[in-house]
Amino acid sequence: MTKKRRNGGRNKHGRGHVRFLRCTNCGRCVPKDKAIKKFIIRNPVDAAALRDIGDQSVYKSYVLPKIYVKLYYCVSCAIHSKVVRNRSREMRRIRTPPVRGPPGRQQQQQQANKN
Repeated sequence: MTKKRRNGGRNKHGRGHVRFLRCTNCGRCVPKDKAIKKFIIRNPVDAAALRDIGDQSVYKSYVLPKIYVKLYYCVSCAIHSKVVRNRSREMRRIRTPPVRGPPGRQQQQQQANKN
């Protein structure tokens, strides 16, 4: 039978069993190596409120703490919420991770390349 992926959609290689996680979105049990992981670092307040808090604060050099969250998605929720996309057979062979950067920066680079 043909194989769609070289790793079978998992990162288990030589381990017999891996523990299960619960999907952040739907609660489905997903093996830890198969789950799509997303690490989010964000401020608890938006930029405008952050500036207001800084103006009203007694401490001038106080930095608000950030919220660190690791999200685990099952494959169907990750596709539905556009965390990952399906790729063609030729694109699936490319195993290098995509270029990462701040959000919106990739669009600026693509527009610059077109000009």
